[in-house]
Amino acid sequence: MILAAVTNTLRYNPDLCINCDLCSIVCPHGVFAPGREAAELRNPEACMECGACQRNCPTGAIVVDSGVGCASALLWAALKGKKEQESCDCACACGSANSRSRRGGGNR
Repeated sequence: MILAAVTNTLRYNPDLCINCDLCSIVCPHGVFAPGREAAELRNPEACMECGACQRNCPTGAIVVDSGVGCASALLWAALKGKKEQESCDCACACGSANSRSRRGGGNR
């Protein structure tokens, strides 16, 4: 059974999950949580599509169109007058200073 979030592109197949817990460790928005036999999709609407979970999943149980949600978050923040550094706090490469520092150095 594939679980999908309606508001974003996140798709998770718990049948492929080996319960390594990497998704819950790397997700900056608490979308995944450790489970008994497989990771639990706890907060799918919080997914900003940064792709950290997909990049770290060793079995391909998680699929997400990286950057789509982050771009949306950055656009909404710009419309609201927020600075770029305040608008995205994820592990993607969307261009925010916070994301570069969290990823360990960013683009070099």
